[in-house]
Amino acid sequence: MQTLNDRFPERILVTGGSRGIGAACVRAFAARGCRVTFLYARSDEAAAALAAETGALAVKADVADRDAVFAAVERITAVMGAVDCLVNNAGIAQFRLFTDITADEWNRMLDVNLGGVFHCTQAVLPGMIREKYGRIINLSSIWGLTGASCEVHYSAAKAGIIGLTRALAKELGPSGITVNCVAPGVIETEMNAALDADTRAALCDETPLECIGRPEDIAQAVLYFAAAPFVTGQVLSPNGGIVI
Repeated sequence: MQTLNDRFPERILVTGGSRGIGAACVRAFAARGCRVTFLYARSDEAAAALAAETGALAVKADVADRDAVFAAVERITAVMGAVDCLVNNAGIAQFRLFTDITADEWNRMLDVNLGGVFHCTQAVLPGMIREKYGRIINLSSIWGLTGASCEVHYSAAKAGIIGLTRALAKELGPSGITVNCVAPGVIETEMNAALDADTRAALCDETPLECIGRPEDIAQAVLYFAAAPFVTGQVLSPNGGIVI
C-alpha cells in the first residue's frame, strides 16, 4: 500500500510567471523558501524585476512552442534539479463573437491555454515519475465551468483544462503525483484591466463578497494544492461567490 508523501514541494516551475496571478504564485512560493523558476513569453522588464525581487530564475519560452518548453525544462533541471511542482498558469484571453473568431485565433487560444498545459506537463513528468512525487496545479477559469458569451474559444480551452486535470489525476495517482485545478473568478490582472467602470461595478454587484479578487487570493489556493497530499483531481474556484 502506498504511503502519502506529505512534504511541501521544493522546486517549483510557474508558467506565465512574470505578471498577475503567475507573479503572485512566484512570490508566494519564494516566501516559503522554495527554489522557483518561471516561464514568460514577452515581458522582459517585468520578468527581470520579479527575478531580482524574489531570487527566482526567469526563462523566456512560449508554452505553445513544444521545443522551446522542453529546452527550457532541460535548462531548469540542470540548474535546480527535477521540478516537483508545476503551476500551469500561462494563458491568453480574447473577447470576440463566436461568428467572428478566425481559425488562427481559435488555434492560438487552444495552443496556448490547453496545449501549453500539455507540453509543460509532459516535459516535467519524467522527473516526477522517477521520484514518485509531484504536484501539478492547473489554472482554469470560472468560464471553464460555466461558459462565457463572446468568449467561446477561451471557455472551451479552460473547460479542456478541467477535463485534463481530472483524467490525469487518475493516471498519475499511482506514481504519487497529484493533479488539481484552480478556476478563478474575476481577478485584478492586466487581462481584466480593459473592463470599464460600469462593467466592474456590475461584476461587484453580482458577487456576494461585492469585490473583485486579487492575484494573491489565487496564489493561496495554489499553495493549498501544493501542500495537500490527499487531494487530487479537484477543482477549486476562488470567485467571491459569483459561482456556487
